[in-house]
Amino acid sequence: MLGLLWFGRSPRWRALLLAVALGLALVLVPTRIAPPGWPPPAWAVVACDVGQGDAIVLATGRPGWVVLVDAGPDDGPVDACLDRLGVQRIALVVLSHLHADHVGGLAGALRDRAVGGVAVGPVREPGWALREVAGTASGAGAPLVALAAGRRLEWPALTIDVIGPQHPAAFVDGDDGTAVNDGSLVLRARTPAGTVLLAGDVELAAQADLLASGVDLRADVLKMPHHGSRYTSVAFLNAVSPRAVVVSVGAGNSYRHPDPGLIGALERAGAAVRRTDTAGDIALVGRPAAGEELELVSRGSPLPEPR
Repeated sequence: MLGLLWFGRSPRWRALLLAVALGLALVLVPTRIAPPGWPPPAWAVVACDVGQGDAIVLATGRPGWVVLVDAGPDDGPVDACLDRLGVQRIALVVLSHLHADHVGGLAGALRDRAVGGVAVGPVREPGWALREVAGTASGAGAPLVALAAGRRLEWPALTIDVIGPQHPAAFVDGDDGTAVNDGSLVLRARTPAGTVLLAGDVELAAQADLLASGVDLRADVLKMPHHGSRYTSVAFLNAVSPRAVVVSVGAGNSYRHPDPGLIGALERAGAAVRRTDTAGDIALVGRPAAGEELELVSRGSPLPEPR
């Protein structure tokens, strides 16, 4: 200490000590209290890491306002993701279908946020889930609204076309889950960063219906159906022809999602694949010109594996 005090009396040594102190601050401080910023500037779409489920956030062009597609299985993860994005108001929540891994977090998404409405598709099963969704929406002062194929929704920097389901099941009681999955709302969103196909949990029959309908499935980014399930057809993937694929999936899930063969085939075809179980929240950013690369940015802090 005495040596430091003595050196500190010299202007030259004072300058040296100051430089060393600043150097230490630059090395130590950012890694402890100033981690890399999130969200990235100009984000258009974010796939939230909510574990084994879906929650996709679409920017509307109005600061603080978003459209949320699905809400994951639990309140906490989706609420935290929306907080990280600075979301104050939700213009519309779209629930692709009523399975718990897509609607279980609805109350967390609506917590302390204004919401314009909660939309459901034509398949209204399971009934208990619809009743819970309706109660949560009512408690937040949000109307429950219906969406079906052919509907277009527009905001300043976002257009969503509802393109499925083409042939929703009229009766799904006792179903193993497939009919509800195939009744998922399928959305094609146009954003400043590119087109995005949000495929819910559609399986082979609903994918075939979409192909047979002739609807435009092409998209720059595909949100993989059903967390990357093996029940995804090559013909469907070829019709979408995505440059990037996002898989919303939970670490260590018991369903063995995503299917390694599908993921490998997509990568060999040149698609960039990002998974929430390994990358955390994933953002599509920027305004790429024709021919430019899409930019996907990962937050890099996935949820821990379940114990």
